[in-house]
Amino acid sequence: IGPVMEKTLNGFGINTWEQLAAFSKADVEKVTAAIDAFPGRIERDEWVSQAGDLVKRFPLNKPYDRPTRKTFLNNA
Repeated sequence: IGPVMEKTLNGFGINTWEQLAAFSKADVEKVTAAIDAFPGRIERDEWVSQAGDLVKRFPLNKPYDRPTRKTFLNNA
């Protein structure tokens, strides 16, 4: 998810991987409608499952271990 898409999600109040991982089909449809320039993007890019994987890999109880956009891009 790039900076523009992140801003869009933040506009919906979606700020964490946990929120994205908990998306229902209705949530996916609502956000997809808001980003109509990218139909099917959430499913195609597997946002929900990837967010779930990140939640497992970087638990919320250890926020200091979570990568940020800046640290991830520097280490990728």
